[in-house]
Amino acid sequence: MIKASGKTRVIISNVKPVVEGGNYPAKAVIGDTISFSADVFGDGHDAIAASLYLRNAADEQVQELPLVFQINDYWTVEHTFTEMGKHSFWIEGWEDHYTNWKKGLKKKFDAGQDIAVEIQIGLLLLEKASAALPEHASAIQDWAQRLEQAATPAEAVELALDEALADLMFPYRPEDIISSSPVFQIEIERKKAAFSTWYELFPRSASKVPGKHGTFKDVMTLLPRVAQMGFDVLYFPPIHPIGEKNRKGKNNSLEATADDPGSPWAIGNRRGGHKAIHPELGTLNDFKKLVVTAKSMGIEIAMDIAFQCAPDHPYVKAHPEWFIWRPDGTVQYAENPPKRYEDILPFNFETDDWENLWTELKDVIAYWVDAGVTIFRIDNPHTKAFRFWEWTIAEIRNKNPEVLFLAEAFTRPRVMERLAKAGFNQSYTYFTWRNTKKEIEEYLTELTKTEMRYYFRPNFWPNTPDILPPALITGGENAHITRLILAATLSSSYGVYGPVYEFGINVPHGAKEEYVDNEKYEIHHWDWDKYTRIREIMIRVNRLRKENPALQSTWNIEFAETTNDQIICYIKTDPMTNNKLIVAVNLDFWNTHSASVRIPEALLGITPGSPYRVQDLLSGDEYHWQGEWQYVELNPYLMPAHIFRIEQ
Repeated sequence: MIKASGKTRVIISNVKPVVEGGNYPAKAVIGDTISFSADVFGDGHDAIAASLYLRNAADEQVQELPLVFQINDYWTVEHTFTEMGKHSFWIEGWEDHYTNWKKGLKKKFDAGQDIAVEIQIGLLLLEKASAALPEHASAIQDWAQRLEQAATPAEAVELALDEALADLMFPYRPEDIISSSPVFQIEIERKKAAFSTWYELFPRSASKVPGKHGTFKDVMTLLPRVAQMGFDVLYFPPIHPIGEKNRKGKNNSLEATADDPGSPWAIGNRRGGHKAIHPELGTLNDFKKLVVTAKSMGIEIAMDIAFQCAPDHPYVKAHPEWFIWRPDGTVQYAENPPKRYEDILPFNFETDDWENLWTELKDVIAYWVDAGVTIFRIDNPHTKAFRFWEWTIAEIRNKNPEVLFLAEAFTRPRVMERLAKAGFNQSYTYFTWRNTKKEIEEYLTELTKTEMRYYFRPNFWPNTPDILPPALITGGENAHITRLILAATLSSSYGVYGPVYEFGINVPHGAKEEYVDNEKYEIHHWDWDKYTRIREIMIRVNRLRKENPALQSTWNIEFAETTNDQIICYIKTDPMTNNKLIVAVNLDFWNTHSASVRIPEALLGITPGSPYRVQDLLSGDEYHWQGEWQYVELNPYLMPAHIFRIEQ
């Protein structure tokens, strides 16, 4: 593709969307309209032309899309993708000899100069073009004959400037004057990669009978509840046999009783490891039936993959070389001082037997793909080798491109970004700890207005089994509702750990940001039919996400000015459906706040000064507005947010 010649005069730089210079593909989903752009310029003042070339992943067909000049040598073109796969793209630019000839011809004609020689130059260009473009040769020759036979110079100029002739001549460009960018890739994935609504529960707590271990069959009885709440991904913590050696007791205590079930993340015992199922949950057939039944209700089961082992995992005996052994002959447990995880052994990714380790871990994922799982939440991927993830995810998705991976990595920014580049389709984020208007606006701007937009897909979680943030501890029910609305409207993918979230449970374990009597270490029995206000609003918000395409993208957010920093306001639009939303949220969980909000009329297609109607989708109330400044008032005890839809 790359052409090099001393005759090339066009420079192409700053091509977008490109991730890390092209080392990794950019990401999009089916239906996304992506803007391709580059700085394209040449020496002097001659006209240039440029095109985007797209090679389809499926049939290798190449499509040319002419770039459009915008300003200051900046060129763009948009394309909507309809097929999955890794598409190749590059940009070519060249000196546009035909346009240069037209410009010079018109200038001389307008100046009253003789244009006879210029007409001869144009005829030579048409002759060369007809030879180079056999599919257009006849039509170009017809134009050349008309130009040559023009009765007057004015008629000749009129013919030369005709757009129909310009369209015929656009494909003509001598090969040795074409400059080309490197070839880049953009990976198109299924819609779920960008728009998903997650609900996490522990299957062992699914039984409605106190004192009884939950099963996959119990979970099946909860599927209608999950569907009715509007979730389309149901995520389980690990479902494998739990280690018996060094098992943790309630609240992560070192002493476990005979009745303590242990942490599901301490994987493996004498009954099996990562390819086995905890016997009290049911059989593999039970699990497969659950997966199929969930899909019939529009729900995909997301499985937790935690690549770590309990001390009695079969791998420890069969492959001791996969672990770190200390000088005293003991195995190295997982540690994050002062924390120690005596029930967990990390894999040694520097083992000399790394190839067999990689292959086995990849086969674990492939095993569950064969069982029907299409979404995986990967536990602590940042503690495993980056190159392992690049290889594993590519191996799995080359065979099963519908499979999606969520990176559970609350760690340093560059590490989280590298995991996304390595192939993770979605990522946990810092949203959990972003509370003020300034923090939220800055974080969303970073996610959506920088290069991160092309590879890092955020999934916002207000809580997890590990994380009970201060906002939920101190803010109670109001905080749960506010943070739910923020997560669900700021990001197109979000999730909650339930049912503790909709029940508003927020008692911490001492001074820690985690739940007391944590479900990670004990079985709970819930009143699944219990009504809560949080759950009712959750149902309403999830329905609005499905009904309003503007909420199905993260990248379309624009923040609006407000006169009160406790009120945050943002705009989301979907041009394809003309769906236009204005979201205003009170960030104070305890007090009523009001503000004037500056509505970006131009962005919303509103004629300045003209009246328009908005409907609050949360309350059903309608308002008639006029002017760019509008008043809002939000009481967190009634409803902490407005989700206004502009009604045409």
